[in-house]
Amino acid sequence: MNLPQDFRQFRTAGGSQIFRIPLEAFPGFWVNTYLLMTGDYQVLLDTGSGSDISNQGILDGFEWVSTKIGKKLSLDDITHIFITHGHIDHMGGLVFLKEKQRAQVGVHELDAPAISRHEERMAMICSSLDDFMQDAGIPLDKRHDLLNMYRLTKSFFHSVPVDFTFENSGMKCGPLSLLHIPGHCPGHVAIRLDDYIFVGDHVLNDITPHQSPGRILPYLGVNHYLQSLLKLNNWVVDYRSILTGHDVPIDDLGSRTSAIEKAIQKRLRQCLLFLEKPNTLSALTDYLYPQISGYNALLVLEKTGAYVEYLCRLELLEITNQKRLEESDQVPYIYHLNHERADSFLTKEEDYVFI
Repeated sequence: MNLPQDFRQFRTAGGSQIFRIPLEAFPGFWVNTYLLMTGDYQVLLDTGSGSDISNQGILDGFEWVSTKIGKKLSLDDITHIFITHGHIDHMGGLVFLKEKQRAQVGVHELDAPAISRHEERMAMICSSLDDFMQDAGIPLDKRHDLLNMYRLTKSFFHSVPVDFTFENSGMKCGPLSLLHIPGHCPGHVAIRLDDYIFVGDHVLNDITPHQSPGRILPYLGVNHYLQSLLKLNNWVVDYRSILTGHDVPIDDLGSRTSAIEKAIQKRLRQCLLFLEKPNTLSALTDYLYPQISGYNALLVLEKTGAYVEYLCRLELLEITNQKRLEESDQVPYIYHLNHERADSFLTKEEDYVFI
């Protein structure tokens, strides 16, 4: 369950101040944005969804920060806006903010089109999603309903110029250093300020972060995500706390990433066991996530699609109806366990997934 965090102040080993501002991105769905005050840099890290209540939350947060620092702080005081990744609950408030001030907007190159060419990117993703759902075995009317829900959550946003990109800036801006960690989102980054690390949605406390198949966008998928977990663990040393995009700080990154890897391993094993008998991605999703409806139905379908894509990449699953697929583009994929390769993995309880 997604619960709101409280307003909270942190101070880094170098004396920089961090303020956590919780925002209700959508009804009952909360996200954290952070204001970083370090030297001449006043950095807003993520911006909420752009809904009226989310935008008001930013203003309320600045009022709270003003009381903590003992002087009036306005949106005009922001020097930079960093976007950890190009999902609407983290970037949507840019429209509201850019109408009121001129902070420099920075994002990773792979997620820049989600901001600066939003309408074009949406059209491309919706086309890919429709093809993906058809191949999964989702009926036409349900596909239309899910795509309409997908578009609705992005309706607050329109294209906003990006001022700089992270790779082009050497993955550093003033006292902030960055690491590209794709998987949950193509251009997802982790950001370090002294002994505090911001990980957006790449690592969360209570859930396994959402995955989508790489056929929808490059640099998505389980393979990229697992590689990025390893990359993040190697990059993060001598830290005090890991600050996330939705929940409480993480004190032990290694333990949390290990738990996430085990949760993914469990789901992958469930996929293999279910597909000992040939079936569609839609049927597998219903088995893994029964009685899920609304927008969450699309999310669990994407996550299951990411698992199946990964297992196919490892040749543990195979498509059994290639001939019918050649004859018609209206036929869903039928997946089946590749016993020759998968049986040895199914005899193990864990630690059978490799990158």
